[in-house]
Amino acid sequence: MEHIRVAKVEDISVVTRGVASPGTLHLTPHHLIFRYASPAPGAEPPKNSAQMEMWITYPIIQTVTRHPMSAAGLAALRIRCRDFNFITFHFNNDRECRDVFESIRALTVGGSLEKLYAFYFTPPPPERAVNGWKIYDAIREYERMGIGTRTKDWRISKINNTYTFCPTYPAHLVVPANISDNVLNYAGKYRSRARIPVLTYLHPINNCTITRSSQPLTGLKGNRSPQDEKLVAAIFSSTQASSFTRSYRDDDSPSRSTTSLDECVSTDKPAKSQVIYGAQQRNLIVDARPTVNAYAMQAMGLGSENMDNYRNCTKQYLGIDNIHVMRESLAKVIEAIKDSDLTPLPPNRELLAKSGWLKHIGLLLDGTHTIVRQVAVEHSHVLIHCSDGWDRTSQLAALAQLCLDPYYRTIEGFMVLVEKDWVSFGHRFRDRSGFLSNDKWFSQVGNDGGGSNGSGGGGGGGGGLEQAFSQAKMFFTSQANGRASPASADQGVDSDVDLLGQGSSSILVGENKSKYPKSTGGVNIKEISPVFHQFLDATYQIMYQYPTRFEFNERFLRRLLYHLYSCQYGTFLFNNEKERVVDFKVASRTRSVWDYFLGRRHMWLNEKYDKMEDSRDKGGWSVLFPKGVGCTRWWSESWCRTDEEMNGRYGPSGSISWGEEQGAELLSVGGFNKGIDDQANDTEADEGEEVGVEEEEQNREEESLEIVDGNAVDSGLAGVEGELSGLALEGISSSMGKAIGGIGFVEDKR
Repeated sequence: MEHIRVAKVEDISVVTRGVASPGTLHLTPHHLIFRYASPAPGAEPPKNSAQMEMWITYPIIQTVTRHPMSAAGLAALRIRCRDFNFITFHFNNDRECRDVFESIRALTVGGSLEKLYAFYFTPPPPERAVNGWKIYDAIREYERMGIGTRTKDWRISKINNTYTFCPTYPAHLVVPANISDNVLNYAGKYRSRARIPVLTYLHPINNCTITRSSQPLTGLKGNRSPQDEKLVAAIFSSTQASSFTRSYRDDDSPSRSTTSLDECVSTDKPAKSQVIYGAQQRNLIVDARPTVNAYAMQAMGLGSENMDNYRNCTKQYLGIDNIHVMRESLAKVIEAIKDSDLTPLPPNRELLAKSGWLKHIGLLLDGTHTIVRQVAVEHSHVLIHCSDGWDRTSQLAALAQLCLDPYYRTIEGFMVLVEKDWVSFGHRFRDRSGFLSNDKWFSQVGNDGGGSNGSGGGGGGGGGLEQAFSQAKMFFTSQANGRASPASADQGVDSDVDLLGQGSSSILVGENKSKYPKSTGGVNIKEISPVFHQFLDATYQIMYQYPTRFEFNERFLRRLLYHLYSCQYGTFLFNNEKERVVDFKVASRTRSVWDYFLGRRHMWLNEKYDKMEDSRDKGGWSVLFPKGVGCTRWWSESWCRTDEEMNGRYGPSGSISWGEEQGAELLSVGGFNKGIDDQANDTEADEGEEVGVEEEEQNREEESLEIVDGNAVDSGLAGVEGELSGLALEGISSSMGKAIGGIGFVEDKR
């Protein structure tokens, strides 16, 4: 409470989609809570008190900009949230506006991760009966695949039981049975951060595998490791190719998008219409990076495999850019939609196109298609890596398994997939998400209207800041002397830098074993990137292409994206399994994010799901072949926009878009459409129950923005034209300011 300068501010208004609503703002240790004064004229009265509130958890706040008193006599705070809600608070008193600004900054920036709400959260009744920490058990999941039961070609090594071999890997590593731990020790010296090739997926029908690793330390001298080569050879020889001939008709190729795996497995007497191609496996090493980036890393003592040393396989570069390019792409998307708090205008379509976001998602799906084809059609093994093996590698490995295995397309299966390939295999959620914010994301505009608005970039800042990133390329020259030592890891800023000028880096082979500091000045902006967001977006694309193959719905993905940043649960707070299990013991101190979903399972069911299409009893086990570049679309709901605003009236295929087919979640002129439900399902609040702010904070589900009745109040519209001009919004005419009161806005029913 010592950081809160003012706990309650009355007689202010909030603006969303150009509509102002009066109310009272409360500041608590973990949330902003805005209580609406009254429902909108002509709107149905709320069914419970939760409908009259907007909750904003501090970690989900990305940027805050304070504007001084305008000509209309109003000071303003503009807030952009990480779930892409944009809101503006208007104050009648500049001092109150400044106090709220400073309080939010003090409660958001820096400090320890243990200050986050996850360590204080008390679950509501629906979550108390479940334990999401038990949804994933590594041994159980590998046994489901057949490790140790159906096949004896693999074993679970104990080399990393204490996380000393590789601190960023899980404790249980599945490796070929004929490879000893001594070989693994030597192979670890040849892979960045000792992230050796290990199994993440064994296909239950043809025994082909997906393995993952980090880049090798090839360097300019062409370094090699006989132990690494032996390990890769053992992985690729774990299945006899003669057991599975590729037999399918020419017209049954993956171009038709979905294929039953049984069609790709040989029969004793194939039909005359089938063409037998032979039994030669085409094992593949997938380097997710652009080719030039991989070669540039050789100057730093890293690089990619020399295929002269790896027999019976080929290598393919996928051309997926690094975290810095993705951060820039997200910044451009935000630039296109950033004025959604002040105006109901659609986003800037030109900026959306220039962002390259859909191209990046398309490349992910194209890479997924390549991996799926190798495993399901070519009956071959695939080894995936990027730089450090925890960003693009996690994306590709998880998406490929989603297409290959119907189990991962169920609600529980998807949870297991995220736990295995993201949480357990060491995706750096803490670094990529920036939970502890940064001072640079809080800015104040001078009376002359100048100054930084702090709204640029998903990773913090606009072009000037990103130009500063390019200056960090001096790190490359200091590290271009071959293999790095563990000491250089302590100096590292970004371990996923591929290309000169894209960011700063040092070679990280070991892991910094020091504990987190008690307090920090905020996050490292250069580490932030929407990697997990892109995975969820790509999953949405596959769901859109195959709407009957997923047990969960789109809202499930959207809520998962929200809880990535809400810090209400402990699942995504840390960088690797060691930090969660050993250093912070999150399972005993926090709740799992899966509690939220399991406790409300009925809310995530896809009405179009037909599990019989993937039933093995019907000879199914169908494989999905996603379409990539040129076939992607905007996941409009995740950007808090309508489908028509982001994609136009017609989708890529020319048919009416999915969002319109399901019914756009719009508020019509004068209030809610009758088809929109209330928020009781989310908040689990009982009708008629009155709970104080502090008590309710501990017992309800946290929402970033629960938009409720009360968003079109006549008194809140007075002076909108002056308010817009006071915020120096270029291009917004006075006539627009008069018209916005009659236009509805998107309801975020998350």
